[in-house]
Amino acid sequence: MSTFILPNSEPEVPINLTSDLYPDQLLSFPAFKTWIETLQQSLATQAYESHTFYDDPYRLRKIDVQSVDFFGGKRLGFVKLQAEVSNDRGEKLPGSVFLRGGSVGMMLILQPDDVPEQSEEDKQVILTLQPRIPAGSLSFPELPAGMLDDSGSFAGGAAKEIAEETGLEIPASDLTNMTKLGIPAGPSDRDEHLQQAVYPSPGGCDEFIPIFLWQKRVPRGQLKEWQGKLTGLREHGEKITLMLCPLDQVWKHGGRDGKVLAGWALYQGLRNEGKL
Repeated sequence: MSTFILPNSEPEVPINLTSDLYPDQLLSFPAFKTWIETLQQSLATQAYESHTFYDDPYRLRKIDVQSVDFFGGKRLGFVKLQAEVSNDRGEKLPGSVFLRGGSVGMMLILQPDDVPEQSEEDKQVILTLQPRIPAGSLSFPELPAGMLDDSGSFAGGAAKEIAEETGLEIPASDLTNMTKLGIPAGPSDRDEHLQQAVYPSPGGCDEFIPIFLWQKRVPRGQLKEWQGKLTGLREHGEKITLMLCPLDQVWKHGGRDGKVLAGWALYQGLRNEGKL
């Protein structure tokens, strides 16, 4: 184990590392950089008299890295750490953190092109079914998840499967960031500067997921063909597959997935406010 001081911390914050992790690796890990910057900004808001903790503020006193996972043997993937955050009376805030960083969720809606454009009639949502071992599932229904590539387009395993099964590609120019539309950013330094995204498990994990909307009108015959093909039934050995679900039923069929519920709620709320 080695110890170093978090750069630019005042008072100094020691970080205790595992034997397989170096300071530069942790400091350059995007998830750590986003988390520590967000936490420090939130702690700084205690300096304003209007803050709940103004009289006895909390501060970050040390970080103990407990374990790390590397992807492909070299790239830092996950970090489990314990952050000690306490006030001068010794009162502590829970600080067990699993760092993995952000991803994106995609609410992809298809509609026959023979219905009026402002109608919600016959809209279908694309869901993925795939193994999610942390949930104990081999066939978990959810909104497609992945990342945005350098051009801002949807990428990752789900995007590849969608392209292979339907020929549909999802360019950046067609995406609407529903979380950015629906969740206001902190207007001043008095406010916490969290991500404009959904936090599915803020009690233990830093993961944040902006939810994007993509809608496309297609010939009814094409949609029927996809409905017959995208049933959620997998070929032997196939790890990920797709299914179409009616928009007004998606909260039932995908309700175990937080991305589905967040996407559905954002979609309904933004439509009600005339923002979609």
